[in-house]
Amino acid sequence: MKIKVGVIFGGESVEHEVSIISAIQAMNKIDLDKYEVVPIYISKDREWYTGEILKDIETYQDFGLIKKYCKNVVLYYRNGSFVLQNKKGLFKSVVKDIDIAFPIVHGTNVEDGVLQGYLQSIGIPFVGGDVYASVVGQDKVFMKDIWKSADIPMTKYVWFYDIDYKSNKDEVIKKVSKLKYPVIVKPACTGSSVGISVCENEEKLIEGIDDAIQYDSKILVEEVVENLKEVNIAVMGNYEHQKVSEIEEVLSANKFLTFNDKYIGGGKGKTKGAKNIKVTNSKGMASTNRKLPADISKATREEVEDIAVRAFRALGSSGNSRIDFLIDDKTNKVYINEINSIPGSLAFYLWDAKNVDFASLLDNMIQIGIKDYKKRVSKTHSFDSNILAGFAANTGVKGIKGKLR
Repeated sequence: MKIKVGVIFGGESVEHEVSIISAIQAMNKIDLDKYEVVPIYISKDREWYTGEILKDIETYQDFGLIKKYCKNVVLYYRNGSFVLQNKKGLFKSVVKDIDIAFPIVHGTNVEDGVLQGYLQSIGIPFVGGDVYASVVGQDKVFMKDIWKSADIPMTKYVWFYDIDYKSNKDEVIKKVSKLKYPVIVKPACTGSSVGISVCENEEKLIEGIDDAIQYDSKILVEEVVENLKEVNIAVMGNYEHQKVSEIEEVLSANKFLTFNDKYIGGGKGKTKGAKNIKVTNSKGMASTNRKLPADISKATREEVEDIAVRAFRALGSSGNSRIDFLIDDKTNKVYINEINSIPGSLAFYLWDAKNVDFASLLDNMIQIGIKDYKKRVSKTHSFDSNILAGFAANTGVKGIKGKLR
């Protein structure tokens, strides 16, 4: 019997369109002899849909097609199964049931632990990090503070809230001035390089902060690495076991890899998506200019691999994460940049270079999710207690039944 995999994608996020690309790539590569794929699309207005046409990127030219031909559903636990139930109709029939959820999502309210919390609360097995790993994998400040405690090398950084900047701009600028220009300004919890600016002076810094606070309430400012060489590696596993992918060297004319570099620059033709989105490059991160493998020494390669595994374990990550590094090409100093808990395109191209094809990568991720679920349910989460009886006796509170009569 095939395992029914509910692939969840989309969501209320600035990376909504990127998630569509990543999910469609995966759904078209999963081993159909072993798995049955059930697409679950979350629209920008937070409605959930399922239907076979969601596997085709052309569907997203017109959001009306989704409303017309797909079922508007809710996922919950019912009579021993995890079901997608129709929200409309007199009897609200069950459309599908699934065995495991596979979130292929990016950004706020989906990758950051919010979706994982819902899945964990209803008890369904799912692929990827749990709530805690997802939160710290999305919030760059939490991420860096944890890595700092684990002695993982990073560039110098400061952070602040938008309200701090709005109420005392001079104090925030003074705080940032402890860093050496140029600096890079980032919203703490977005991805895909949205809202990021490189700033060479105070004037540009102010412009960068004004842009970043449009996307997040927490802002991170870091020193820029001179003589930059950017490399990425993927780590697959959980806190017990880890494997590393090939290392890529990312090539960009910019001082950091932009959204256009990742998803638009190499695209030909334009496809309108849900709510007038534009998906111009269905290959996603796989189309980015790169050297694979990276042009780095054996010693640097081993250092990147070691730091990547340590960083993955420090955050309690699970599944398949891409970890980005910054290298000073003159000094060969290696700095970790960030983790992508659910990377664009699932970083399949990094594993392909290690002779792990996309179907095998997806299979490995699902199996890790099943193992994580078994370990999670094996732990004790409650114990017998008479605390409520004691509470009633000590406070004189009478039974609710008597009050309702």
